Amino acid sequence: MSLHSPFGLNALLRRLSLLIVIVALMAGCHPDAGAALPNQAAAGKDEVDPVDQAALAQALNALQPQRPGVTDLYVVGFAGDASDEVFRNETLYLRQLFEQRFDARGRVVTLVNNPDNLGEQPYAPLATYDNLYDTLAAIGKRMDRKEDALLLFVTTHGTEDHTLYVQVDQNEEDFISPQDLRQALDDAGIGNRIIVLSACYSGGFIPALRSPNTLILTAARADRPSFGCGNTSNATYFGQAWLIDAMNRSDDPLAAFDMARTAITAREQQEGELPSLPQQSLGRRIAPVLARWRAGLHAGPAVAYPYPPLETAPGAGQDLDPEADSETKSLDSPIKAKVPAAPASPRKPSPVPAPATP
Repeated sequence: MSLHSPFGLNALLRRLSLLIVIVALMAGCHPDAGAALPNQAAAGKDEVDPVDQAALAQALNALQPQRPGVTDLYVVGFAGDASDEVFRNETLYLRQLFEQRFDARGRVVTLVNNPDNLGEQPYAPLATYDNLYDTLAAIGKRMDRKEDALLLFVTTHGTEDHTLYVQVDQNEEDFISPQDLRQALDDAGIGNRIIVLSACYSGGFIPALRSPNTLILTAARADRPSFGCGNTSNATYFGQAWLIDAMNRSDDPLAAFDMARTAITAREQQEGELPSLPQQSLGRRIAPVLARWRAGLHAGPAVAYPYPPLETAPGAGQDLDPEADSETKSLDSPIKAKVPAAPASPRKPSPVPAPATP
């Protein structure tokens, strides 16, 4: 199990820090990003949600073992903030895309915070640090740690002090630091890592996460917000450009990143936004692993994104990074659960607003 608890001292301190950073977070997304969320029953300090634990056990038990001689890709999607539909949308689409196009069926786990996932029959485990920690641990036991690779895709709000915001409902929130994420990966014993962070200020995670066996792609530089969250969007700018568009055109995450960066830069210029400056860091030993995976892959056809733009929906109005260690080459760029339908219109604002940027 992980070291995080939604009811512990660390969580309380992190909760207080939200009050400090929330104003700064207003820069990146639209002001209607928050949404009303249902309250779950209050839990005791040591109480766990049996429904969520059952969902997690089912998801982890369904994981397929690695195939000897094959570079298998295990995929984890994490939709951190329940108040924005875009995070759920992208994470559930991640499953569709990698199962159908990239031969990862049986090796994908999605963790989702959204009001429609809080009932007695959830379609995915909740996106908490505990669940992420346990998911990575389970994958670490099933994969060949030298031959196989993990792709971790996190989409949520990010803070200026470089944490990822997690909100299950109005009563349960948390923040994941770069050190938290690194510890979960290290404890799981996962060697080959592709980490994709779609969040504001997510470039701030690179120093703690980089290694010779890691590729890191982030939606923004450490000091920049990214765009596209809020309930007037069906995908974030980065999710649209990298996951939905570019990964349907290429089977190479790096080539897809270059396509996405170009598209995001053009879109931000057109819309007058401060450039988010997506970043990448490429460890020297991860490139051959990606090459082996691609060599054994017979990529399927493009997979359509099931969430239409809300305005048309029914009822809707590479330089070297000098900070890399000597073994790591970093490129610091400037510039089968049924998928729920997208909501027809934004929900009412929450009386306890969530951060307004990804």
